[in-house]
Amino acid sequence: MLEPSNNDELPVIPGKRYFTIGEVSELCAVKPHVLRYWEQEFPQLNPVKRRGNRRYYQREDVLTIRQIRSLLYDQGFTIGGARQQMTGDSPAPVDAGQQSQFGDVIKQMIAELEELLLVLKP
Repeated sequence: MLEPSNNDELPVIPGKRYFTIGEVSELCAVKPHVLRYWEQEFPQLNPVKRRGNRRYYQREDVLTIRQIRSLLYDQGFTIGGARQQMTGDSPAPVDAGQQSQFGDVIKQMIAELEELLLVLKP
C-alpha cells in the first residue's frame, strides 16, 4: 500500500464522535506505533483513554494528527520543529549583525576544510 504523499490524498473523515487507533491509522496513513510515539512528543495530542487503556481519538485529534503528518512528511520539519510550529513558538529571528558573523564563521570553516582537503589528497 502506498502512503499518500500529502493530506489532500487522505480519506475523508467520517462523521463519528470517536475513532480507534486503527481507524486513525488508516485515516491519516500513519502506523499505530507512530501515533503512540507522537502522543509523547506533542502535548496537544491527547486521546481519551478508556477500558484497558484503549485510545479513542476525536475529530480534532485526527485533524491535529494530519497537521503533524504534513509538517513532518510533506514540509520536512523535525519533531522539534513541528512541535514549535504546533505551539506557535517560532525561533527568534536572526539580526543582520549575527547573520554576517555566521557568514564569516562559515567562510572560515570552508577555507579550513579546503586546506585540509589539499593535505589529504594524494
